[in-house]
Amino acid sequence: MEIKVLASSSGGNAYRIDDGQTPLLLDAGIPFKELKQRLNFRVSEIVGALITHEHMDHAKAVNDLMKAGIDCYMSAGTAAALDIISHRLKILKSKEQFKLGTWTVLPFDIQHDVAEPLGFLLGSGRGKLLYATDTYYIRYKFPGLTHIMIECNHSADILRANVESGVIPEAHKNRLIQSHFSLENVKAFLKANDLSLVREIHLIHLSAGNSDAMRFKREIQEVTGKPVYVAGE
Repeated sequence: MEIKVLASSSGGNAYRIDDGQTPLLLDAGIPFKELKQRLNFRVSEIVGALITHEHMDHAKAVNDLMKAGIDCYMSAGTAAALDIISHRLKILKSKEQFKLGTWTVLPFDIQHDVAEPLGFLLGSGRGKLLYATDTYYIRYKFPGLTHIMIECNHSADILRANVESGVIPEAHKNRLIQSHFSLENVKAFLKANDLSLVREIHLIHLSAGNSDAMRFKREIQEVTGKPVYVAGE
């Protein structure tokens, strides 16, 4: 299974995954021109794009993707928030599994300050991938995972220090806590799941000013004993 980070930050998020037969996009939060460049202008190879929610750092290129002939999959709440009307729009419901090429996709509900956000569990002959971002909590456990792409946005101590030093206001800290996955919650989530088959853990969507990539990587490796990659390394 190939995982390619196209963009991963508060400025934009997009990832290409491929099981050797069906290339997909996970989110499309950068301008279409930039997305095409990062895909080496091979947009037509993409079989579909899975969109987690309506924030522009995850959905900026959706309309252009559909104009280019790429089906975009999202919840009804996300589609309504984006005001999308297109035959390329495919509406998903949480916990209703479907096939997309050689992938089996199970959307599931996550916790974010938007309309009907989703995470995705994707399985194929090459393994089982969890994609979860922009959520402060995941209520489910996922057996048989081989690859994990999970937001690790901030840590409690860095947030606290940044508020005390005036780098960020208290309100911003509170929003992050109620909308994004912290290092502490990532650790708790990983400890709650069976990681025996996991080959790779990818930490994504780190906050530019409220994270520490090297520390987060080290601490997750210590907790899991698995290879850990940080988007943007």
